[in-house]
Amino acid sequence: MANEVVALPRRTRGPWALAFVKLRRNKASMASLVVFLLIVAACLSAPLYARWAGVDPFASTLDAVIQIDGVETPVMEQSTEGLGLGYTPLGPTWRLGNYFLGADSQGRDVMARMLYGGLSSLMIAGAATIFTLIFGTAAGLIAGYFGGIVDTVLSRFLDVLWAFPIYLLAISLSIVTISQGISIGPIVIESGSLWLPIIIIGIVYVPYVARPIRGQVLSLRRSEFVLAAINLGVPGRRILWRDILPNITTTLIVFVPLMMALNMLTESALSFLSIGVQPPAASWGTIIQDGQALLYTRPMVALAPGLAIALSVMVLNVFGDGLRDALDPRSKVRLGRD
Repeated sequence: MANEVVALPRRTRGPWALAFVKLRRNKASMASLVVFLLIVAACLSAPLYARWAGVDPFASTLDAVIQIDGVETPVMEQSTEGLGLGYTPLGPTWRLGNYFLGADSQGRDVMARMLYGGLSSLMIAGAATIFTLIFGTAAGLIAGYFGGIVDTVLSRFLDVLWAFPIYLLAISLSIVTISQGISIGPIVIESGSLWLPIIIIGIVYVPYVARPIRGQVLSLRRSEFVLAAINLGVPGRRILWRDILPNITTTLIVFVPLMMALNMLTESALSFLSIGVQPPAASWGTIIQDGQALLYTRPMVALAPGLAIALSVMVLNVFGDGLRDALDPRSKVRLGRD
């Protein structure tokens, strides 16, 4: 018939589009992502905030004086307790650009240091995550695909790292390298460089990525499409790159926020123990250490970075859970009529 209407095939969504729809409909995960992006944006604005406030968060200002309601107020106030010896830092003014969170024991603006410290913590956690994923994925791919003596050697090496408690291994490596840095041929990393905590944190978590990747590769190695490629004489490097790696991409993506959270906690712990980020640089862990002696007089110095760490880790974990559910094909999420 001339007027007959031919039904066109319905266009279906790809797996990545479906995963994005699932993630977008997970309100908790999206809210967590927004909060984390706001934290990142705030930390990136650290230089702008310090310039606007007219403070140097890395220099002591024991004799600084600020204006509060037209009254000159010293940043370091004479102590009124006991014999009146010593000084007490200025408390929070709750005014942006004017010692919003008060001052620390050296008269430095806590808010400015918080932003710079967050920038360091995020940079270290992010770079360590990339380091871990690269080396963990490489070790898992090689061990799982080639097997034999290669798998045995790599697996035993990973088992050695796995046998150490994470923080004990991180602390041991930090103590060894913090005084003299790392010098391997032409590669020299100074003791105060941020690369030291990045490398140390990246190393200690490699087995936690390599082992599950190895398990997935072992399973894929026995799959029909990989066996067919091997029988056709396809080079192993091409099989790893074109056939196996794309099938573990979702696992690597899920690892990113979860590893970021773990790395942030590890970095804060090392910096709190003075074997992570070194002065004059700052991180949330070093600021907590600075405020430890002020817990009873100016608790905000230690509480503010502590709350920032807790909030960042929480939203990263919530977003990671939502990301895992969205990328898991076995996750039963009603998509409705698409």
